[in-house]
Amino acid sequence: MSARICPTCGLPLDLCVCKEIVKEEQRIKIRKEKRKWGREVTVIEGINEKEVDLDSLTYELKSKCACGGTAKEGRIELQGDHREKVKLLLTDMGFPEDNITLT
Repeated sequence: MSARICPTCGLPLDLCVCKEIVKEEQRIKIRKEKRKWGREVTVIEGINEKEVDLDSLTYELKSKCACGGTAKEGRIELQGDHREKVKLLLTDMGFPEDNITLT
């Protein structure tokens, strides 16, 4: 009857709050860039790639925004201007709205 214990916080895994604490600590910046030939790209920076899986987050944002994109160099790039929608999606995923800035 041994319960599995989180190595970080020492709580049982079903009570572990490490992932929520990590989301609280992120300072996310969402901005729009203009690229070659006037194409717009939404850039999401400030998410620590060691604590949050950027590839799965990118996949989910791309599918919800119905666009292409990539995760590289610690940032997420989505094709098109999706700043407002990305902010709503990130707050729905548990990131605090106060820590997300749009520029």
